[in-house]
Amino acid sequence: MGILQRLTAACCLALTATGTTQAQEDDLGTAANDPTASVTAFQLQDFYTYRYHNRSDEEGNRLQFRAAIPFSAGGMNHIFRVTLPYVTDAPGGADGWSDTTLFNLVTFDRPWGRFGLGGVALLPTGEGDLSAEQWGLGPAAGFVANQPWGIWGLFNQNVFTVAGDDDYRDVNISILQPIVNYNLGNGWSAGASDMSITYDWEQEDWVSLPLGVAVNKLVTLGGFPVQFTTSYEHNFHDEGISPSDTLNVTAKLLLPR
Repeated sequence: MGILQRLTAACCLALTATGTTQAQEDDLGTAANDPTASVTAFQLQDFYTYRYHNRSDEEGNRLQFRAAIPFSAGGMNHIFRVTLPYVTDAPGGADGWSDTTLFNLVTFDRPWGRFGLGGVALLPTGEGDLSAEQWGLGPAAGFVANQPWGIWGLFNQNVFTVAGDDDYRDVNISILQPIVNYNLGNGWSAGASDMSITYDWEQEDWVSLPLGVAVNKLVTLGGFPVQFTTSYEHNFHDEGISPSDTLNVTAKLLLPR
C-alpha cells in the first residue's frame, strides 16, 4: 500500500472514530435529560430565586441532591430516584432540610421511544417550617419520544396525603413536566428547564406555572462523563409569596450501564 493510500485509510478511520464518538456523546447527552433512561446519575443542583412575587426584597436559595439508579426486578426495568433538598435561604429566614421525595418507575422500550409507569412518595423529613408534615403517595407516568434532533415528552407525578399531622394542610398535588431537549453537537444541547407545572387539589388552582430554558454541556472529568446545566425560569403564578425568577446550576455525574 502506497503512502497516499495509507494516509487516505488513516483519515477515513479517524473520521469514522470521530463520528462514532460524536454519536455516543449525543446519545449520552440525550439520556442525561431523559427521566426514563437507564443511566445511573448523581446530581447536585443549586436553585437561586432572586425575585419573589409580592415580596420583591426577598431572595431564596435551595441546594438539591438527586440520585437515579436503574435496576431490574421481576423481569422489568426500573428506575429508582431519591431527591434530598436543603434550603439555605428563604423568605422569613428558614433554612435546613426539606422533605424527601422517593420515586420508582417501570420503563417499557418502544420503537418510537420509551414510556414508564410507577409511583412517588413524600416523606416528612424536613425541619420546622420546611416540612409539610405529611406522608404522601401517588402514581407517576410519562413518555419520551426520540427524534432526529433530540427528544420530547411529558412526565406526570401525583402526591396525595395518606397520613400526617392534622394541624397541617394536606398535600394533594399533581405535577406536569414537559420534556424537550435539542442536540446541538459537541456535547451541547438546549431545551426546557425542569419546569414543574403544579396543580393543588386543595386550593383547586394552579400554584406553579413556570416557563424556562436550559443549556447543557457534556464533558469528561477524570474519565467520567459529567453534564453541566444552567437554566432560567419565570413563574407566572403571582399569588401570595411565590418564586418569580429562578436561576439553576446543575452538575450531573453519569454512569452508563
